[in-house]
Amino acid sequence: MALRERLSGNEAIAHALKQINPDVMAAFPITPSTEIPQYFSKYVANGEVDTEFVAVESEHSAISCCIGAAASGGRSVTATSSCGLALMWEMLYVASSMRLPITLAVVNRALTGPININNDHSDSMGARDSGWIQLYAENNQEAYDNLCMAMRISENPNVRLPVMVCQDGFITSHAIENIELLETEKVKAFVGEYNSDLSLLNPKFPVSMGPYDIPAYYMEHKVQQAEAMKNAKQVILDVSKEFAGITGREYGLLEEYRMDDAEQALVMIGSSAGTAKAVVDSLREKNEKVGLIKLRAFRPFPQQELSSSLSRVKAVAVMDKAESFSSCGGPIFAETRSACYGIENAPKIINYVYGLGGRDVRFEDITYVYSELDKIVKTGEAKEIYRHLGVRE
Repeated sequence: MALRERLSGNEAIAHALKQINPDVMAAFPITPSTEIPQYFSKYVANGEVDTEFVAVESEHSAISCCIGAAASGGRSVTATSSCGLALMWEMLYVASSMRLPITLAVVNRALTGPININNDHSDSMGARDSGWIQLYAENNQEAYDNLCMAMRISENPNVRLPVMVCQDGFITSHAIENIELLETEKVKAFVGEYNSDLSLLNPKFPVSMGPYDIPAYYMEHKVQQAEAMKNAKQVILDVSKEFAGITGREYGLLEEYRMDDAEQALVMIGSSAGTAKAVVDSLREKNEKVGLIKLRAFRPFPQQELSSSLSRVKAVAVMDKAESFSSCGGPIFAETRSACYGIENAPKIINYVYGLGGRDVRFEDITYVYSELDKIVKTGEAKEIYRHLGVRE
């Protein structure tokens, strides 16, 4: 029987890790992810898990420790935010290229400078091309569920890629919500044991990890990584379907909200989707045909699924909580516009960069975006494509 609790997003992640009982956790504190290893270290000290907890001297050391543990056949995890993820940068590429299924809980926070400890997605979006699977949560329940599914996805033999389980700093990480937990026995049965057949400690099957890769081989290995990321799409769907069978909570690569007859749609990730759903419900009461697409997986990017959903609408606003400084839009916008290329009678697409450094996105802000889409539908002109929301003039 499921257990009802009130937990913050950080507590939910730590609780899921306790239920899974990984082999190694290496961590260095950084706001707002510090609570995850803090809670988990208590479980270690109290003997509730037999995980080897390694208190390292930096985030670079944390991910390096996880790489060593995973290369030795262990299930390894860590957590970080913002500049901590940036300090891991070099090793993120090492972990993915070595095809090591590490789980990294990312509590999204703005990057310096200026110094800011509040939420946006600039940290994980900056690492979007590092070869890691990226899952994003709207709320605490989804953060818990994503963590429970993450290892099954990354450890699949057809994938073998590390995974970031992302949630919004402070907005979900520190806010307490009602949440439904699985019994520990069910979590353990669902996640299963990890028995890697590619381990540096297996004398019967010697492997080389991290060798110098000359031009004659490097590209083939990168193609293998790319194919693994393609494979991850179906694995995510399969694991999500199995998870729904024991919880009743269904997840896919994306979530469509009131999109059946929508003429206007927003595309976004993370906690702001909750605000957008409330706006959609309000506008639907006024007979406005609006909808929302929440991306759950950003890597692998659900190109076909998204283009199929957007082929039925007339105007789309892509919401980016990160600035890519490309002069033409944010990272989700670039991917979404690419996904829509080739659609017959493609919708007009605009981009809003919003919420940087924790800037509030209110009900009124999302309502304003839909009003701008309504203008586009009526005039057939998008005019300015690349926009910023909520900037003081």
